[in-house]
Amino acid sequence: MMQQTNFDSIIFDLDGTLWDSTQTIADAWNAAATQFDFVEKRVTQEEIRKTAGMPYDAIYDKLFPNLNNAQREQLRTQSGKLELEYLQKQGGQLYPQLEETLQQLQPKYKLFIVSNCQSGYIETFLQFNNLKSYFTDIACFGDKRLPKGENIKAIVQRNNLQRPVYIGDTQGDYEASVQAGVPFILAGYGFGAVQAEVQEINSLSQLQELVKK
Repeated sequence: MMQQTNFDSIIFDLDGTLWDSTQTIADAWNAAATQFDFVEKRVTQEEIRKTAGMPYDAIYDKLFPNLNNAQREQLRTQSGKLELEYLQKQGGQLYPQLEETLQQLQPKYKLFIVSNCQSGYIETFLQFNNLKSYFTDIACFGDKRLPKGENIKAIVQRNNLQRPVYIGDTQGDYEASVQAGVPFILAGYGFGAVQAEVQEINSLSQLQELVKK
């Protein structure tokens, strides 16, 4: 059961919270890697999943530590380009009952997305799945290269939110919400875990209980 709340708005993480696009991303990054003779490594879906929540640039530092900065930047740029192209064609896997849950929540709560992704990624998610109408505002690392905590703060400030909550699936999401001074709910079905006592949901549909309160 969801605990009693008095939230006025819900800010969602994206990967591991609203959808799983890791296979599409792995396909795109591996296609990019074939274009450079200095890249031997191929990434797996599981490796992509384990980097969820990290700032976009930091993912390449972790996955490709043997490349120099110039090589890593070339790969990151091409991977990012192909990632959006692949997602525009293939999308990812929405978590069950996502749109039904958004339909239930929207009349009572303003809805937002904050992610550590590249610019254009959230927009591609919304366009591919025809979900743009449910969300009031979005923010990502790629916009101004700000950490997630700062982007949560920015969403709160520019939308004058009084009682927001952040929903994410990783330790980094939790720490960002703490930094922003926003309560946190763990998406327990997602990619990660949190080393703290937090409220948790095991499916998106559990959020519909908020509407009844």
